[in-house]
Amino acid sequence: MVVLLEQESIVSKPYENAVAERVNGILKQEFDIDKYDIETSLKRKIVNEAIGIYNELRPHFSNHYLTPNQMHQQKKIKMKTYKNKNQIIERIL
Repeated sequence: MVVLLEQESIVSKPYENAVAERVNGILKQEFDIDKYDIETSLKRKIVNEAIGIYNELRPHFSNHYLTPNQMHQQKKIKMKTYKNKNQIIERIL
């Protein structure tokens, strides 16, 4: 499930947060978020609407063609998790 978070002056590299970068790519490619030069408040509304569509209407292959909201509400199918290598190594050490 995607949730919009307010982030200010956070410097990171794309490979450090692959899930966030994937979501950004989907917003740009599927919803054309970056194609129009509009004011920030309107862009925020469009992003919020796109996130609603993504979570409530768009089925996902990795969720067995359920929407993210449907996947979180059901109990039969196990959710896939994506952990980075550093988190796994830290648990081992």
